[in-house]
Amino acid sequence: MFEATQNPIDPHLVLDSLKRDTHGALVSFIGTARGYSADGKRVLFVECEGDKEVVEQKLQEVGDDIRKRWQLEDIALCHRLGRIGVGETILVAAVAAPHRQEAFEACQYAIDRVKERVLLREVLAEGA
Repeated sequence: MFEATQNPIDPHLVLDSLKRDTHGALVSFIGTARGYSADGKRVLFVECEGDKEVVEQKLQEVGDDIRKRWQLEDIALCHRLGRIGVGETILVAAVAAPHRQEAFEACQYAIDRVKERVLLREVLAEGA
């Protein structure tokens, strides 16, 4: 599953899409919009202005990289588009594997690559 959506993301649906009896590990990450920027300024909301098809292509590329590195097939990356309120889910990344080590490594890799490829903009409060 590689999806970009304007709608709120239900992490349980993303995780459920990966459940198989061949997996011993399902590692996930849920990224949310935080209320303060890295330098302590108040964030009103976060915006991901990417085009749906372009963002989905970037997510697919990350998935392809994971398949090559770890020979894993069950990967889900779901990214929110548009205006995202503080506390709302921006990204759900999940990797299922027979064993935990490769699932943890691949999930960390996915998060890092998505953050590099899909840009977000924080909108700060006036005077913040």
